Amino acid sequence: MTLPEPMSDPSYLKGLNEPQRKAVLTTDGPVLMLAGAGTGKTAALTARLAHLIATRRAWPSEILAVTFTNKAAREMKERVGRIIGEAVEGMPWLGTFHSICAKMLRKYAELVGLQSNFTILDTDDQLRLLKQIVQAAELDEKRWPARQLAGLIDQWKNKGLTPADVDAGESERYANGKGGELYKIYQERLKALNACDFGDLLLHMLTILKTHRDVLESYQQRFKYILVDEYQDTNASQYLWLRLLAQANKNICVVGDDDQSIYSWRGAEVANILRFEKDFPGAEIVRLEQNYRSTPHILGAASGLIAQNGGRLGKTLWTEIDGGEKVEVIGVWDGPEEARRVGELAEDYQRTGGSLDDVAILVRAQFQTREFEDRFIAIGLPYRIIGGFRFYERAEIRDALAYLRLVNQPADDLAFERIVNQPKRGLGDKALAKVQMFARAEGIPLSLAAARILDSDELTPQARRALGGFIGDLARWRDMAASLPHHELARQLLDESGYTAMLQADKSAESAGRLENLNELVRAMEDYETLGAFLEHVSLVMDNDAGADGEKLTMMTIHAAKGLEFAHVFLAGWEEGVFPSQRALDEGGIASLEEERRLAYVAITRARQKCTIFHAANRRIYGQWTSSIPSRFIAELPSEHVEQESSFSGGESLWRANWAQSADPFAHIARSTGRGPGWQRAANSYSTAPTRIVEARGSAVSLGSKARSDLAVGQRVFHDKFGYGQIAEIEGNKLEIDFDQAGRKRVIDSFITLA
Repeated sequence: MTLPEPMSDPSYLKGLNEPQRKAVLTTDGPVLMLAGAGTGKTAALTARLAHLIATRRAWPSEILAVTFTNKAAREMKERVGRIIGEAVEGMPWLGTFHSICAKMLRKYAELVGLQSNFTILDTDDQLRLLKQIVQAAELDEKRWPARQLAGLIDQWKNKGLTPADVDAGESERYANGKGGELYKIYQERLKALNACDFGDLLLHMLTILKTHRDVLESYQQRFKYILVDEYQDTNASQYLWLRLLAQANKNICVVGDDDQSIYSWRGAEVANILRFEKDFPGAEIVRLEQNYRSTPHILGAASGLIAQNGGRLGKTLWTEIDGGEKVEVIGVWDGPEEARRVGELAEDYQRTGGSLDDVAILVRAQFQTREFEDRFIAIGLPYRIIGGFRFYERAEIRDALAYLRLVNQPADDLAFERIVNQPKRGLGDKALAKVQMFARAEGIPLSLAAARILDSDELTPQARRALGGFIGDLARWRDMAASLPHHELARQLLDESGYTAMLQADKSAESAGRLENLNELVRAMEDYETLGAFLEHVSLVMDNDAGADGEKLTMMTIHAAKGLEFAHVFLAGWEEGVFPSQRALDEGGIASLEEERRLAYVAITRARQKCTIFHAANRRIYGQWTSSIPSRFIAELPSEHVEQESSFSGGESLWRANWAQSADPFAHIARSTGRGPGWQRAANSYSTAPTRIVEARGSAVSLGSKARSDLAVGQRVFHDKFGYGQIAEIEGNKLEIDFDQAGRKRVIDSFITLA
């Protein structure tokens, strides 16, 4: 039912457009507020909440308002408070899924075998308990890490699966079929401890609502109205919980955007919002399409891109904002050139009166920030990392650097302390304390103390073996450092220490990114002549004053940028295999491709005035130069909203044609994985495009892939960074060169001149 418009609008309706007003005033029955990026959904949701209270359709305590973050809950409460005053303090059911379920569970804990004063375990406590369970099951914790089991249990709980619901197929995902049994043991241990983890808060309440009709009916009667923010991000447990609570009076309003569903890796299911009309027949669908953030060209580019997705409800963003620049697509030679160009454009923006606080670089994966960080420190451009650590401050990078520091300088006690038991080697606190005491008594470094204490009977046989193995590894790596290139030493060290295997065994969403970061670290080391020179560079980077006041450019992943906006946005690394992510395509097929495209849509719509997309012809992946083709997403941008850098116009038409939609829905996947003729045609677009000359590292180089004909094995050559050397091998346009000072390096022929 839609209420008649009052004679004089209350304050909360002023400034709303017609669709927003409809979303506020349609109070009875199910409502889906389909809110595009930048369309004022928070204002509409807040006004709806205020309207329900101001018109006395419900008391504040009769409204269930669910958000995904505490920050969003606080913001909503503050906004409503400014409208309706102190009445907002009577809203006990405004909060996150977890906070609301925790409040419910305190009241009905005994129905799932808990007491009302149960403890909520944090991640560390959860892992500690799971390690005990894995050890009791006599499983090899290196082969079957507890963290992997924790991630699997979290997935099951997000799907609403109790141990009884886990079938044999799911159980096979851990320890050859023991996953379900260990999940059951874990839940029993939690009950014995009168504890639960975060996943249990929802799962236990879901179980209670399903099995105790009286509890379900009491909450259905209590909540006259339900409001849900970011509905596209709900997982199966959250969806089932909400559907149960809303089935009685069906006064549920969900706000979301299927085009911004980008969190499947943590359990979100876009299908929840797509089937809302089926779950609640007769639901009112209100589309918020007027965008208040971006220029017409930015919206046109984003809308044209997302229209390529099949699984969506559909909407078209528009704006009353006039003018604006087209989305700019710039091709560069490689990653360092990309960082240089972005730095120059950011400085130009600042010189013309813009603030660096209004500039952002968005990347698909965290490892991509490293080259930008190095460049910005070199030119003195201040920056901040949002949603993560600076590259050299990340835990896995600091661990790897500690290994390298200890190889380079055996007296580095801080490095020794950090990695002597990382990964775990079976060295307990008592053994390490004895090494510390011995070192202090003798006045010697820890690594030397560890070597000497092996000759005593101070340690248990197990500790002596573990420590002896570590000291032996350090000695061997130091010997290797004399002959092996330092980047190769780093890769071998990470493998032989077990660090790489530790991350590979970790099946959590973060582990793949951590491995990518380590590969980027090894790649970065190639640019320095010695291990000592690289470590000195890192020290200078770490010494950069991250806390300095003043304007700063922002760097973050696209996932972390959701909900934010900036005047000028740089989108880096739009190449096949980087974005869309090759790993995502390999693991998820068409569904993952559509989520990657939604991620691209989110990235573009963060920009208010200017959006610049970069793609590189070459990337160094795992230490090897790899030719790249532009992301298919670039080809899907409507040409009337895009401005290509003029030197790339010839190739643009070729790869746009190559990435055209195919009748075969799996053609995109075949191209991206190298299976199918489309990939080869797209890959050839660089060599068939007109030769274009760009500035790279101060030299004029051809951006074609044709190898130079004036080079031969044995010739003397010169490189700007590595100096003089002799060609050892030639493979196309890639050369293996033995440099006089830097050792053997693999370089592109365009970067060298004849000596």
